[in-house]
Amino acid sequence: MGANWFIAFPIRVCNLRLRPAPPARVRLFEAPDLHVTLGFLGAVQESDARNAWDRIGDFDSFREVTGSFSGVEPLGHPRKPSALAAIVDTGRDALSEMIAEARDPLLKAAGAPEDSRPPLPHMTLARIQRRAKAAERREALRWAHAIDLREVVFTAPAVALYTWAADRQERLFQIIERHDFDS
Repeated sequence: MGANWFIAFPIRVCNLRLRPAPPARVRLFEAPDLHVTLGFLGAVQESDARNAWDRIGDFDSFREVTGSFSGVEPLGHPRKPSALAAIVDTGRDALSEMIAEARDPLLKAAGAPEDSRPPLPHMTLARIQRRAKAAERREALRWAHAIDLREVVFTAPAVALYTWAADRQERLFQIIERHDFDS
């Protein structure tokens, strides 16, 4: 299976302190993997992902965003969520505006499927593995709902082109190209 590609805003987080994730079937994201996805390109060829990336300078709304989170919610299938995500509160409008402006043209440039969902700026903290049993999912959801994000702030200082990391045991993603915003 080929690697997936996506374009996202890398996130720098202050004051994020998480209890250890439940031991069974939950993969916690490390700090370098934290991001807010702008557009998921999927298993396109690298040349197609780079075609999308070449358009990154076309968007007037791109700027650094500082914000906060409202809480952690499960995302994915309602009965079998796969992502445990911090939902952006302060900064949501700015990130939503950037996603709304850029997502469709970038997906089209990569030959990726359209995404008709409204923007939902969020930062995935952990993933529940597909093979998790119902009890493991409930334990993961209890862990996620107990996360306190009241003191957590973030900065999204850039946009980047990502793919899978070479060693996914060490980290999940790697940045291939990065464009830092003027502050």
